[in-house]
Amino acid sequence: MSTSINKVVLAYSGGLDTSAIVPWLKETYQCEVIAFVADVGQGDAELEGIEDKARNSGASACYVVDLKEKMMQQVVVPAMQAGAIYEGDYLLGTALARPVIAQAQVELALELGADAVSHGCTGKGNDQVRFEGTYAALAPQLSVIAPWREWPYKSREDLLNYLAERQIPCAASKEKMYSRDANLWHISHEGGELEDPWQSPSDKVWTLTNSPKEAPDQPLEVNLRFVQGCLNAVNGRQGTLSSMLSELNELAGTHGVGRIDIVENRLVGMKSRGCYETPGGTLWYRALQGLEQLTMDRPSVQLRKYLGNQLAQVLYDGNWFTPVRHALTAAAGELAAVLTGDVVVELYKGQCTVVQRRSPQSLYSEAFATFEDDDVYNQKDAAGFIRLHSLPSRIRALQQTKGGQL
Repeated sequence: MSTSINKVVLAYSGGLDTSAIVPWLKETYQCEVIAFVADVGQGDAELEGIEDKARNSGASACYVVDLKEKMMQQVVVPAMQAGAIYEGDYLLGTALARPVIAQAQVELALELGADAVSHGCTGKGNDQVRFEGTYAALAPQLSVIAPWREWPYKSREDLLNYLAERQIPCAASKEKMYSRDANLWHISHEGGELEDPWQSPSDKVWTLTNSPKEAPDQPLEVNLRFVQGCLNAVNGRQGTLSSMLSELNELAGTHGVGRIDIVENRLVGMKSRGCYETPGGTLWYRALQGLEQLTMDRPSVQLRKYLGNQLAQVLYDGNWFTPVRHALTAAAGELAAVLTGDVVVELYKGQCTVVQRRSPQSLYSEAFATFEDDDVYNQKDAAGFIRLHSLPSRIRALQQTKGGQL
C-alpha cells in the first residue's frame, strides 16, 4: 500500500458501503477521511443526519453540496435538447448525475489539499468508470482509491460484521434488499427478485410512481412551455428547473407514467436488469418530441436522433468531460434553437401522449397540408418528382431486362 496518502475525499452516501469505507480508509492508509455528499435531489430521508453519520463512521468532516440546479442546467438540459436515450428506453437518470457529483468532489479535494479521492462503486458496474473518468479528466494528479477493488469483503454481511466489530452504527440489515440510486431525475432499482429476468417486479420495487392500474380514472393534461429546448414553464408557471421538474414528477408519477423494466448492456460487458422510474423526465422527453415534429425538417430530425444516441452513449460510458461531448452538445444546442413553443401532454394510466403543440418556429402549414383546394401546391408537379425520386429503381430494372428504354 502507498504511504503517501494523507487526506482522502470520499463520495459519501451514508449507506452501508460508504459507512464501512470511512474506517477502512483510515485503517488501511492511516489517513484523514473527509466525506463529500452531493445533494442531487435524492430526498430529505437520505440526507437527514448524514453529517453525524459520517463523523460517527470516522470522517473528520462532512460537506453537503447542493448540486440540483447545476445538474439540471449543465447536464439535463443539454441531454434533453439532444433527446438522449440509451438503448431506446433508458433516460439515463444515474448517468446524468455522475458528472456534476464527481466534478464537485474533485473541486473539494483540490480546495482542501487532498491527495486522493475515493468512491463506493463496485468493480462490476458503470459508475466506477463515470467517477474515475471525471477524476482523470479534471485532476489526474489525484490518487484514486476504489475499496471494492481492494478490500477482502464480498458481501453485505461482511460489511455489517466489519462495522459491528468497530461499534460503528449502521441502519442497514442483513436482509437482501434492492440496490437503489435516486436523484431529482429518477430512481433506479436493481437486485432482489430483479436479478431473475423471468421474475416480474413486485409492488415493493416501485417508489415514485403509482401503478397504472391504480392511477386516476380521469386523464390529466399538462402544458409545458419550452424555449430553445429548455423547460420554461409548467401550466403557465415559471420556476427553477429543479422545482418545475419536481412538479412534473408529482403529476406524471400520480398517473403511473415513467416506469420501465429493461435488460441493458453495461459498459463493462455484462447485461444487467433494472427497473427505472423517470416520471417527470418522460413527460419532458415526450413533449420535446412533439415540438420537434412541428419545428424541424426531416434532415434535422434525423440528425437530432443521431446526436441523441451518441450523447446517450457518451453519458452512459462516463465520457462527459471530453471533446466529443462538447461537440455533441454544441450541435444539439444549435438544432434546439427552434424548439420553442407550447406542448400539451395527456397523462392517463401510464401513458404520456402529446395532444396539442404550437410554436412560432412551426414548419407546419395548413395551406400545404390541406386536402381541400389550394393555390400553393400543384399536384401535377408530383409526377416529375416521383419519376426522379424513383430513377435508380427504374435504371436497375431496365438493366436487368437488358435493352429496355428509359
